[in-house]
Amino acid sequence: MNEAAADEAVRLALPAALEKAFGRPIAIAKTWRLGGGASKQAWAIDPEPASQAPPLLLRRLGGGFLHDHTLSLGSELAVIRAAAASGILAPPTFGALLEVAGRDAFLMQRMPGEGVGRRIVQRDEFSAARTQLPKQMGQSLAAIHQIKPSVLTELPLPRVQEAIAPRIISRLEKKLDEAPEAHPAIEAGLAWLRRHLSESGAITPRDPVLVHGDFRLGNLLVDSTGLVTVLDWEFAHWGHPLEDLAWPLVRAWRFGQDHLRLGGVGTATAFLAAYNQAAGSDFTLKQLTWWEVAGNVRWAITSLMQAKRHLSGAEPNVELAVLGRLCSEVELEILDLIMEGAHARPT
Repeated sequence: MNEAAADEAVRLALPAALEKAFGRPIAIAKTWRLGGGASKQAWAIDPEPASQAPPLLLRRLGGGFLHDHTLSLGSELAVIRAAAASGILAPPTFGALLEVAGRDAFLMQRMPGEGVGRRIVQRDEFSAARTQLPKQMGQSLAAIHQIKPSVLTELPLPRVQEAIAPRIISRLEKKLDEAPEAHPAIEAGLAWLRRHLSESGAITPRDPVLVHGDFRLGNLLVDSTGLVTVLDWEFAHWGHPLEDLAWPLVRAWRFGQDHLRLGGVGTATAFLAAYNQAAGSDFTLKQLTWWEVAGNVRWAITSLMQAKRHLSGAEPNVELAVLGRLCSEVELEILDLIMEGAHARPT
């Protein structure tokens, strides 16, 4: 089935899916497929005003595959519901897991706000929001990390408690071994991480927390006052808080505003202070640096894997090819980070 026919099949299946989710017919005024999404589809749905239903978004399993740690849609739905029930800025959901045109899907409210990172860091209309985001992001992450396993049994805890940082290095090394060519800059980053394990703050076992897994600009909806909603929970897992804290510092999420280490909107210092105050923790900037290097290594390897999907012919896609090209930029960032005195880094 070609893409146009597949999209039409989704449109034809939507009325029945909405009726199942809401328990009553929901007349649809307009629907359209949103761009982006490597492994999931997003469909915007505007119900007729008489239906008394909010703007909706259908999150549906796509044809692609990102990596083997991606949650099933059923587990992602459970995580979003647990977050919303805990008072976290997560979108409201409707009904249970659905089947729409042969693939799993679920419905959630389509929240207002801007999600494109480049617009958030550059446009004047978000200038006030940018001053609030470091504090709001830190507080939101602290709340996410307070979710208890007892309210999220759909996401099983690791069977064995272990030191998280060494395990992450081993996992990254294994993924890099799948690349068809050598990448000395990434290897240097991995070697640096092993030499500096003591700086990670995660070399002894500890109780894991719920980690969002992709907390950064681009997965946050923002309006003129700041953070509205946290999106894209498909990489949620039990892990270490510093995984989440360092990920929005990765240079790829600064969208050209490289002097602002936190996603092009603020300083890591303000972000970390807000988190520590809300969570009652005492993580340091030195620990964040270790995890920032790990985040860039992770993103470099992910870029390679996306290019591999395209180059192998398994999933020809120009977006995947572009991600592969970006690997060289991330490799340069890794080298800059691990070379002492190479450049003055923002805090």
